[in-house]
Amino acid sequence: QKKSKKSSETLTFKRPEGMHREVYALLYSDKKDAPPLLPSDTTQGYRTVKAKLGSKKVRPWKWMPFTNPARKDGAMFYHWRRAAEEGKDYPFARFNKTVQVPVYSEQEYQMYLHDDAWTKAETDHLFDLARRFDLRFVVIHDRYDHQQFKKRSVEDLKERYYHICAKLANIRAAPGTDLKIPVFDAGHERRRKEQLERLYNRTPEQVAEEEYLIQELRKIETRKKEREKRTQDLQKLITAADTTTEQRRAERKAPKKKLPQKKETEKPAVPETAGIKFPDFKSAGVTLRSQRMKLPSSVGQKKIKALEQMLMELGVDLNPMPTEEIVQMFNELRSDLVLLYELKQAFANCEYELQMLRHRYEALAKAGSIGPLSTEGAHPDGQAGLGIEEGKGDSKDQIIDVVGAPLTPNSVRRKVAGA
Repeated sequence: QKKSKKSSETLTFKRPEGMHREVYALLYSDKKDAPPLLPSDTTQGYRTVKAKLGSKKVRPWKWMPFTNPARKDGAMFYHWRRAAEEGKDYPFARFNKTVQVPVYSEQEYQMYLHDDAWTKAETDHLFDLARRFDLRFVVIHDRYDHQQFKKRSVEDLKERYYHICAKLANIRAAPGTDLKIPVFDAGHERRRKEQLERLYNRTPEQVAEEEYLIQELRKIETRKKEREKRTQDLQKLITAADTTTEQRRAERKAPKKKLPQKKETEKPAVPETAGIKFPDFKSAGVTLRSQRMKLPSSVGQKKIKALEQMLMELGVDLNPMPTEEIVQMFNELRSDLVLLYELKQAFANCEYELQMLRHRYEALAKAGSIGPLSTEGAHPDGQAGLGIEEGKGDSKDQIIDVVGAPLTPNSVRRKVAGA
């Protein structure tokens, strides 16, 4: 009986065939009730609640007149409005913001605001237009009476207005108060507009030349970054060679018996890019000495072949007898040879770059765009000052980038390796 009661309480419904799972889930409420057999209208679920209209009377609306405070002509307008709001101010009047233009007296003008280039009538006309058009100086310049007064630019009008405002603020300010005096730089504004006019009046040839110069500047910046990166790598290799030699000298001078802790702490400060970093077999179990002679996977095939060739030239066996001393000496020798190989490659790259610069200089000298080579002003990056001057006319046609140099990096590397 208990089992039958439990089974009757928990009812399960199967999803109809062809109905998606998401659609079937919408049929249930949050309480996991069974789906209704008949369509029903409930407040719960995903349906929107309908508007509940009460039995109260609606608020009456009235066609009533109104005036806009922004207008000074007393124009009368009409619109629909609720009867309860009759007699209230126009709701959009709060957006009517006006600029407070200062007013000066005759005495203040004669004592502080007098200017030989401006008359009193012209200044009054400027301030009258400023009040009418809310400091829209383009409109003020358009409505300015150029026939009666002297012809002025927008910058002249702004400069005169803000100069008078600053003078009046200084005069009327109480002593000991910090003032925020408006300052207008007319010269800067004139130069800015002049630059904009020049930029707008450029010819298509000038635009193309500017784009070309921007591209050349980007190329120069990328070459400079590459050169700095190569110099950093070369410096790392040189410091690695110095540290390895100093460390081995210290190991030879140091006594043979050392504590195991000192061996772990006194590690060479060699960068990871220099030499070979052999793995340490610290795991438990039996290992062979020959495993310590295997090159790690980080060494490329090109370096492995170059290393084998250098060992064969030195007459060293590629697979010596793996005793403790021979394994250590063999690994040190291969690490030094790899470091030597990387230094030769860096030297070959530098020599190739120097050769390319020489050929470019010769090509530019033949074109006549530069003067003779002067070694006085050497560049801090290592390049000699070529004395390149800006050529007049189409200077971009005179610049020739020589690609076909007699020595390629591979040929230079072979030459250095053979030496």
